[in-house]
Amino acid sequence: MDFSKDYETHVERIADLFTATFTASEGAEEGALIGELARRLMSDTPAEDLCVLTAWDNGMLIGGIFFTRLTYAGDKRTVFMVAPVAVAPAHQGKGIGQRLIAHGLDVLRQEGVDIAVTYGDPAFYGRVGFAPVAEADLPAPHTLQQPEGWIAQSLTAEPLTLVSGPVRCVAAFNDPALW
Repeated sequence: MDFSKDYETHVERIADLFTATFTASEGAEEGALIGELARRLMSDTPAEDLCVLTAWDNGMLIGGIFFTRLTYAGDKRTVFMVAPVAVAPAHQGKGIGQRLIAHGLDVLRQEGVDIAVTYGDPAFYGRVGFAPVAEADLPAPHTLQQPEGWIAQSLTAEPLTLVSGPVRCVAAFNDPALW
């Protein structure tokens, strides 16, 4: 499996991967929503606020992950959100998602990111170092439908401490329906 940061030449393939993956697991409506989110992230997000990584096997796109900046007005640390993540249905259950996440977190560390946060399954993301955080300690950009899924980790040697808001996410995530 090979990783790539080059997404510009594969925008439609990546969006199709996210559509197919979320359609298979959550239904057609969710698949369309997340596929469109992937397109918007790639087309509308400034380069300094976005990192897209893909996983390839013999020229076939088998996974993808997005990292987008969260800006906290009262905090100087660099925070990126991990979402969404997709692994092609035929390749799930092989550890590809966790390897993709771990590789992405290493890339963020190398780029000087201090904190990674995501909104997902604590059991799954816990395997790659994420732990639950209270919204009071690390505010979310919108009200969370499932606050137990707000999880984070420090990407430095420093422990995760209170992050001061208010918070701003990239435009594609500025939709309460996604939270």
